[in-house]
Amino acid sequence: MRIYLVQHALALDEAQDPKRGVSTQGREDVVRTAGFLSLFEKPKPVHVFHSGKLRAQQTAEMFAEAWHLKNDIMQADDLSPNANPEVWAAKLNAMKDDVLIVGHLPHLPRLVSLLLCGDTDTKPVRFQNAGVVCLEKDDDGYQVVFNINPTMFYEGG
Repeated sequence: MRIYLVQHALALDEAQDPKRGVSTQGREDVVRTAGFLSLFEKPKPVHVFHSGKLRAQQTAEMFAEAWHLKNDIMQADDLSPNANPEVWAAKLNAMKDDVLIVGHLPHLPRLVSLLLCGDTDTKPVRFQNAGVVCLEKDDDGYQVVFNINPTMFYEGG
């Protein structure tokens, strides 16, 4: 089972958009990241979840479109920035199908830390807006498969 964890794309400032939708730069970053990844891997998560915040929902929709996913994109509880990562660790442990989760800091790094290291404070990977951290679950636990982020596509990244 593969788990694609995505920090939402760069959002507009609250003064520009109180709902904090995805910015033009955020859209470009998702196109680059999702497009690059689709050249080498054909991600086909069975489930697509987001936190319910507009920027996470829009990011999930953009990844689904770029990867030609026909899945329902669902809002899920316990993906907010300060949610307890143990809730999603338990959900993922019970799943067998590939999944795409779009969320926020500090929840995503704490979840990955829990899955990989058994605690929430280790920070084994770095998340960035519109980046993808892919984990694979097997009988031995979780391993990092890759970490791709949009800074790879910019000079000096």
